[in-house]
Amino acid sequence: MVEMPMTKIGRRIRDAGAVFLDALLPPQCLSCGAMVDRQGNLCAPCWSSMRFLEPPCCEACGFPFPHDEGEGVLCAACSRRRPDFDRARAVLAYDDHSRSLLLRLKHGDRLDGVPAFAQWLARAGQEFWLNADMLLPVPLHRWRLMRRRYNQAALLSRALSRHCGVPNLPDLLQRRRQTPSQGGRSRTGRDRNVRGAFAVAPAAKGRLRGAHVVLIDDVFTTGATVSACARTLKRNGAARVDVLTLARVL
Repeated sequence: MVEMPMTKIGRRIRDAGAVFLDALLPPQCLSCGAMVDRQGNLCAPCWSSMRFLEPPCCEACGFPFPHDEGEGVLCAACSRRRPDFDRARAVLAYDDHSRSLLLRLKHGDRLDGVPAFAQWLARAGQEFWLNADMLLPVPLHRWRLMRRRYNQAALLSRALSRHCGVPNLPDLLQRRRQTPSQGGRSRTGRDRNVRGAFAVAPAAKGRLRGAHVVLIDDVFTTGATVSACARTLKRNGAARVDVLTLARVL
Protein backbone atom coordinates (compact mmCIF):
# COMPACT_ATOMS: atom_id res chain seq x y z
CA MET A 1 0.00 0.00 0.00
CA VAL A 2 1.36 3.45 -0.95
CA GLU A 3 0.98 6.10 1.72
CA MET A 4 0.25 9.71 0.80
CA PRO A 5 3.22 12.00 1.48
CA MET A 6 2.93 14.09 4.62
CA THR A 7 2.28 17.79 3.99
CA LYS A 8 4.48 20.55 5.39
CA ILE A 9 1.71 21.48 7.83
CA GLY A 10 1.40 17.83 8.89
CA ARG A 11 5.14 17.59 9.52
CA ARG A 12 5.12 20.79 11.53
CA ILE A 13 2.22 19.58 13.68
CA ARG A 14 3.98 16.23 14.21
CA ASP A 15 7.29 17.90 15.11
CA ALA A 16 5.60 20.39 17.43
CA GLY A 17 3.76 17.55 19.15
CA ALA A 18 7.02 15.66 19.62
CA VAL A 19 8.72 18.70 21.15
CA PHE A 20 5.78 19.23 23.52
CA LEU A 21 5.76 15.57 24.55
CA ASP A 22 9.51 15.58 25.18
CA ALA A 23 9.15 18.68 27.36
CA LEU A 24 6.26 17.18 29.30
CA LEU A 25 7.70 13.65 29.57
CA PRO A 26 11.47 13.56 29.01
CA PRO A 27 12.22 10.59 26.70
CA GLN A 28 13.51 7.49 28.46
CA CYS A 29 15.05 4.27 27.16
CA LEU A 30 12.32 1.70 26.59
CA SER A 31 14.33 -0.92 28.43
CA CYS A 32 16.30 0.62 31.31
CA GLY A 33 14.72 4.07 31.70
CA ALA A 34 17.89 6.07 30.98
CA MET A 35 17.47 9.41 29.21
CA VAL A 36 17.56 9.20 25.41
CA ASP A 37 17.29 11.69 22.55
CA ARG A 38 13.67 11.01 21.60
CA GLN A 39 10.56 9.05 22.58
CA GLY A 40 10.51 5.37 21.68
CA ASN A 41 14.28 4.84 21.56
CA LEU A 42 16.70 2.51 23.28
CA CYS A 43 19.90 3.82 24.78
CA ALA A 44 23.13 2.69 23.10
CA PRO A 45 24.05 0.03 25.74
CA CYS A 46 20.54 -1.51 25.66
CA TRP A 47 20.44 -1.48 21.86
CA SER A 48 23.80 -3.27 21.63
CA SER A 49 22.70 -5.87 24.21
CA MET A 50 19.56 -6.90 22.29
CA ARG A 51 19.81 -10.06 20.21
CA PHE A 52 17.93 -9.40 17.00
CA LEU A 53 16.97 -12.62 15.22
CA GLU A 54 17.86 -12.96 11.54
CA PRO A 55 18.19 -15.76 8.99
CA PRO A 56 19.28 -18.48 8.75
CA CYS A 57 16.52 -20.13 10.74
CA CYS A 58 14.08 -23.03 10.76
CA GLU A 59 11.64 -22.60 7.89
CA ALA A 60 8.69 -23.47 10.16
CA CYS A 61 9.21 -22.09 13.68
CA GLY A 62 11.99 -19.58 13.00
CA PHE A 63 14.46 -21.05 15.49
CA PRO A 64 17.85 -19.50 14.56
CA PHE A 65 20.62 -21.64 13.09
CA PRO A 66 24.33 -20.90 13.66
CA HIS A 67 25.07 -21.65 10.00
CA ASP A 68 23.11 -21.54 6.77
CA GLU A 69 21.72 -25.05 6.29
CA GLY A 70 20.03 -24.29 2.97
CA GLU A 71 16.53 -23.25 1.98
CA GLY A 72 13.54 -24.93 3.63
CA VAL A 73 15.48 -26.70 6.39
CA LEU A 74 13.60 -27.55 9.61
CA CYS A 75 14.90 -27.69 13.17
CA ALA A 76 14.86 -31.02 15.01
CA ALA A 77 11.57 -30.28 16.80
CA CYS A 78 9.71 -29.29 13.64
CA SER A 79 11.16 -32.29 11.78
CA ARG A 80 9.57 -34.55 14.39
CA ARG A 81 6.24 -32.70 14.26
CA ARG A 82 5.30 -29.76 12.09
CA PRO A 83 3.60 -26.95 14.01
CA ASP A 84 -0.07 -26.15 13.51
CA PHE A 85 0.96 -22.78 12.07
CA ASP A 86 2.93 -22.52 8.83
CA ARG A 87 5.78 -20.17 9.78
CA ALA A 88 6.80 -18.17 12.83
CA ARG A 89 9.23 -15.28 12.95
CA ALA A 90 10.30 -12.98 15.81
CA VAL A 91 12.25 -9.77 16.21
CA LEU A 92 14.24 -10.52 19.37
CA ALA A 93 15.48 -13.39 21.49
CA TYR A 94 13.69 -13.30 24.83
CA ASP A 95 16.52 -13.13 27.36
CA ASP A 96 17.72 -11.12 30.35
CA HIS A 97 18.27 -8.07 28.13
CA SER A 98 14.95 -8.00 26.28
CA ARG A 99 12.80 -9.13 29.22
CA SER A 100 12.48 -5.66 30.76
CA LEU A 101 11.48 -4.26 27.36
CA LEU A 102 8.62 -6.76 27.08
CA LEU A 103 7.51 -6.45 30.69
CA ARG A 104 7.34 -2.67 30.43
CA LEU A 105 5.08 -3.06 27.39
CA LYS A 106 2.90 -5.79 28.88
CA HIS A 107 2.51 -4.65 32.47
CA GLY A 108 4.20 -1.26 32.80
CA ASP A 109 2.04 0.91 30.53
CA ARG A 110 5.08 1.80 28.41
CA LEU A 111 3.18 2.17 25.16
CA ASP A 112 5.51 4.80 23.71
CA GLY A 113 7.59 1.99 22.21
CA VAL A 114 4.75 0.59 20.08
CA PRO A 115 5.60 2.66 16.94
CA ALA A 116 9.24 1.49 17.04
CA PHE A 117 8.20 -2.11 17.72
CA ALA A 118 5.88 -2.00 14.72
CA GLN A 119 8.80 -1.00 12.49
CA TRP A 120 10.86 -3.89 13.84
CA LEU A 121 7.97 -6.30 13.24
CA ALA A 122 7.50 -5.05 9.69
CA ARG A 123 11.14 -5.90 8.91
CA ALA A 124 11.06 -9.27 10.69
CA GLY A 125 7.91 -10.33 8.82
CA GLN A 126 8.81 -8.94 5.40
CA GLU A 127 8.47 -12.37 3.76
CA PHE A 128 4.79 -12.43 4.80
CA TRP A 129 3.57 -9.17 3.31
CA LEU A 130 3.37 -10.07 -0.38
CA ASN A 131 0.41 -12.45 0.07
CA ALA A 132 -0.96 -11.72 3.56
CA ASP A 133 -4.69 -10.94 3.70
CA MET A 134 -5.09 -9.88 7.32
CA LEU A 135 -3.39 -9.29 10.66
CA LEU A 136 -5.02 -10.84 13.73
CA PRO A 137 -3.77 -10.09 17.26
CA VAL A 138 -3.91 -12.95 19.75
CA PRO A 139 -6.93 -11.91 21.84
CA LEU A 140 -7.33 -11.50 25.57
CA HIS A 141 -10.43 -12.68 27.39
CA ARG A 142 -12.72 -9.72 28.11
CA TRP A 143 -12.25 -9.95 31.89
CA ARG A 144 -8.47 -9.89 31.60
CA LEU A 145 -8.71 -7.04 29.12
CA MET A 146 -10.76 -5.06 31.63
CA ARG A 147 -8.14 -5.61 34.33
CA ARG A 148 -5.14 -4.85 32.10
CA ARG A 149 -6.93 -2.08 30.15
CA TYR A 150 -5.23 -2.89 26.85
CA ASN A 151 -4.09 -5.86 24.78
CA GLN A 152 -0.47 -5.34 23.81
CA ALA A 153 -0.83 -7.70 20.85
CA ALA A 154 -3.70 -5.61 19.50
CA LEU A 155 -1.68 -2.39 19.85
CA LEU A 156 1.24 -3.94 17.98
CA SER A 157 -1.05 -5.31 15.26
CA ARG A 158 -2.75 -1.95 14.72
CA ALA A 159 0.55 -0.08 14.46
CA LEU A 160 2.05 -2.77 12.22
CA SER A 161 -0.89 -2.53 9.81
CA ARG A 162 0.10 1.04 9.01
CA HIS A 163 3.61 -0.11 8.03
CA CYS A 164 2.87 -3.21 5.98
CA GLY A 165 -0.47 -2.20 4.47
CA VAL A 166 -2.25 -5.40 5.57
CA PRO A 167 -5.70 -4.92 7.16
CA ASN A 168 -5.91 -5.38 10.91
CA LEU A 169 -9.01 -7.26 12.13
CA PRO A 170 -8.82 -7.22 15.93
CA ASP A 171 -12.27 -8.69 16.59
CA LEU A 172 -12.27 -11.66 14.20
CA LEU A 173 -10.53 -14.05 16.61
CA GLN A 174 -11.93 -14.21 20.14
CA ARG A 175 -10.91 -15.83 23.40
CA ARG A 176 -14.11 -17.45 24.60
CA ARG A 177 -12.69 -19.09 27.72
CA GLN A 178 -10.67 -17.34 30.40
CA THR A 179 -7.47 -19.33 30.92
CA PRO A 180 -5.03 -19.17 33.82
CA SER A 181 -1.60 -17.72 33.13
CA GLN A 182 0.73 -19.86 31.03
CA GLY A 183 3.69 -18.94 33.26
CA GLY A 184 5.39 -21.88 34.95
CA ARG A 185 3.57 -24.55 32.95
CA SER A 186 5.20 -27.33 30.96
CA ARG A 187 4.72 -27.56 27.20
CA THR A 188 1.99 -30.17 27.71
CA GLY A 189 0.38 -28.07 30.42
CA ARG A 190 0.37 -25.00 28.16
CA ASP A 191 -1.25 -26.98 25.35
CA ARG A 192 -3.95 -28.28 27.67
CA ASN A 193 -4.52 -24.83 29.20
CA VAL A 194 -5.46 -23.17 25.88
CA ARG A 195 -7.24 -26.09 24.24
CA GLY A 196 -10.63 -24.89 22.99
CA ALA A 197 -10.02 -21.37 24.28
CA PHE A 198 -10.39 -19.56 20.95
CA ALA A 199 -13.22 -19.06 18.49
CA VAL A 200 -13.95 -17.07 15.35
CA ALA A 201 -16.65 -14.41 15.51
CA PRO A 202 -19.69 -15.94 13.74
CA ALA A 203 -20.23 -12.92 11.50
CA ALA A 204 -16.62 -13.05 10.29
CA LYS A 205 -16.24 -16.71 9.37
CA GLY A 206 -16.71 -16.08 5.67
CA ARG A 207 -13.70 -13.75 5.61
CA LEU A 208 -11.34 -16.59 6.50
CA ARG A 209 -12.08 -18.81 3.52
CA GLY A 210 -8.76 -19.30 1.69
CA ALA A 211 -7.11 -16.45 3.62
CA HIS A 212 -3.45 -16.00 4.49
CA VAL A 213 -3.51 -14.84 8.12
CA VAL A 214 -0.63 -13.34 10.12
CA LEU A 215 -1.07 -13.74 13.89
CA ILE A 216 0.53 -11.07 16.07
CA ASP A 217 1.63 -11.55 19.70
CA ASP A 218 4.28 -10.19 22.04
CA VAL A 219 6.20 -13.34 23.05
CA PHE A 220 6.49 -16.84 21.56
CA THR A 221 7.33 -19.27 24.37
CA THR A 222 6.42 -22.85 23.44
CA GLY A 223 4.00 -21.91 20.68
CA ALA A 224 1.00 -23.41 22.51
CA THR A 225 -1.14 -20.27 22.32
CA VAL A 226 -0.49 -19.44 18.67
CA SER A 227 -0.91 -23.13 17.77
CA ALA A 228 -4.35 -23.17 19.38
CA CYS A 229 -5.21 -20.01 17.43
CA ALA A 230 -3.91 -21.50 14.18
CA ARG A 231 -5.98 -24.67 14.61
CA THR A 232 -9.11 -22.60 15.16
CA LEU A 233 -8.45 -20.40 12.15
CA LYS A 234 -7.74 -23.32 9.82
CA ARG A 235 -10.85 -25.18 10.99
CA ASN A 236 -12.78 -22.09 9.92
CA GLY A 237 -11.29 -21.88 6.45
CA ALA A 238 -7.91 -20.13 6.68
CA ALA A 239 -5.48 -21.51 4.09
CA ARG A 240 -2.30 -20.34 5.82
CA VAL A 241 -1.45 -19.01 9.28
CA ASP A 242 1.89 -17.36 9.95
CA VAL A 243 2.99 -15.99 13.31
CA LEU A 244 4.94 -12.83 14.07
CA THR A 245 6.05 -11.89 17.59
CA LEU A 246 8.20 -9.23 19.15
CA ALA A 247 10.31 -11.84 20.97
CA ARG A 248 10.69 -15.58 21.33
CA VAL A 249 12.16 -17.86 23.97
CA LEU A 250 15.09 -19.86 22.69
